[in-house]
Amino acid sequence: MKANVGGLDRILRIAVGIVLIALAAMGVVGVWGWIGVVPLLTGLIGWCPAYPLLGISTCPMKKQS
Repeated sequence: MKANVGGLDRILRIAVGIVLIALAAMGVVGVWGWIGVVPLLTGLIGWCPAYPLLGISTCPMKKQS
């Protein structure tokens, strides 16, 4: 499992996940807000299962020495 989620993408995923989970816990958005667990986890582990299917990677390429 190679990392495919870059720095800014990870930060945004974690932030959106936390906000959605918090709103769901407070009862503001309802049960669907718990979907915030998905972006939170993908941001924390740095890998998104949808990206390989779509041929996307926001992770910067490393230079080979």
